[in-house]
Amino acid sequence: MAIYYYILLTVTPEETHKHEWLDVVIVGAGAAGVGLGAVLADLGLDSYAILERNEVGSSFQQWPAEMRLITPSFPSNSFGCRDLNAVTTDTSPAFALDREHPTGGEYAEYLQGVVEFHDLPVRTGVEVESVQRHEDGFVLHTSTDVIQSQYVVWAAGQFGQPNDDPFPGANHCVHNSRIGSWSAFADGCVEDPIVVVGGYESGIDAALALADRGQEVLVVDEEGPWQFRGPDPSEVLSPYTSQRLREALEDDAPIALEDGVRVECIEIEAETFEVIGTGGASFTTRNRPVLATGFESGLGLVDDHFEFENGQPQLTERDESTTTSGLFLAGPQVAHNGQQFCFIYKFRQRFAVVADEIAARLDIDRTPLDEYREKNMFLEDLSCCEPDMCDC
Repeated sequence: MAIYYYILLTVTPEETHKHEWLDVVIVGAGAAGVGLGAVLADLGLDSYAILERNEVGSSFQQWPAEMRLITPSFPSNSFGCRDLNAVTTDTSPAFALDREHPTGGEYAEYLQGVVEFHDLPVRTGVEVESVQRHEDGFVLHTSTDVIQSQYVVWAAGQFGQPNDDPFPGANHCVHNSRIGSWSAFADGCVEDPIVVVGGYESGIDAALALADRGQEVLVVDEEGPWQFRGPDPSEVLSPYTSQRLREALEDDAPIALEDGVRVECIEIEAETFEVIGTGGASFTTRNRPVLATGFESGLGLVDDHFEFENGQPQLTERDESTTTSGLFLAGPQVAHNGQQFCFIYKFRQRFAVVADEIAARLDIDRTPLDEYREKNMFLEDLSCCEPDMCDC
């Protein structure tokens, strides 16, 4: 009864009929939201919804047209090895798309296919406006109705929160996530170099795409990650990107790599940009610089419901907020013991962990999760997630 009165007091009189009660609400219909929704479907849960403000896989649809998934897809399910980019035990983007490194748009098609195949309760065009904790669960105000739910899984990702203000003058730049096509961007540039700030995956990908169109590119990064190798592609360039960069440089692609310089500000005068860095470094160009500076926290509306340490949301062993019971996190911001689960093949192994915890609390038969354990998509023992596990 307390929840009912609470809802009546927080909506206008004419909206009091627009509310419903669900066991679980998943926010976001990207790789994490769709994958976790499929696990709940396998458990037979029928009182849940996946809320998406745009369309299924919309963040992938916003990728630059030339960008590809850096992890390869391969139809290896029948040999006991899941496709690295699959979000369920029984699908394969490689098979569905006939692509090894699909574009963002193609991967969104795969996610849409998963939704249809599993008949997932996705509601598109629904904006979550607030998430409020109540003694018996959560109250979510959305653009269409008010939902009261026992559990919330935040799977909204980070793509909608680009880090586009990392230093003074950054407003003169364009973040790589806001580029629809590198080809179109290059068409509007003059012969000066394009300065790319940031040398990890997105920065090198931008440089390669622009160089393919004959555009001179200068990549500036304090650490110079292209120089390092390591077993965890969350911390260094992936083999796919490293190989592409190495081959491009061997073919004399117009790419210059500047490490040891941290960009401090950007100034503009007479339509000329000056990129000013540490140690007196300065680069001038008439082309708008590109920011490849990553993303801010994607927690948005639920940011206050998490405790943070070194920028990472703190989670229990079941990926639940350490400060807000019933609020779970799924997707690229999941981290444990200093290890980031930021790639699909990593964070998908935690879907069943979250679903198992919710099912236990709802007293639902968890036997269907045995398949996830058998197919290595139920990672509970995190001792295997150490970067030094590779011998060579």
